[in-house]
Amino acid sequence: MAEVATTKLFENDRVIVWEMLLEPGESTGLHTHHRDYFFHVVEGSTLATRDKDGVPLGDFDLDAGSTNWLALEGDELAFGDIRLPATHDAENVGSRRYREILVELK
Repeated sequence: MAEVATTKLFENDRVIVWEMLLEPGESTGLHTHHRDYFFHVVEGSTLATRDKDGVPLGDFDLDAGSTNWLALEGDELAFGDIRLPATHDAENVGSRRYREILVELK
């Protein structure tokens, strides 16, 4: 199972800070979120998400400069009005590189 992002930048007793970098066509790999988190999009693109069985969950257009909060509720992530399984995969299906900074709260 993959990590929640590409590179761990920092960790202490309260947070873990990650960088996620996906070139077009690259995938995060199947991973599970175990904490509430937020992410800030540095370079935007479109991400397609799939559940652990590969079933498509939808595409998300994520714009540079946006910041998003996801709350872990049981085995789901609440993302505004959207619910996603905590275990999922995301692929950059856009034509531009995708980059975000993700902060998990401990």
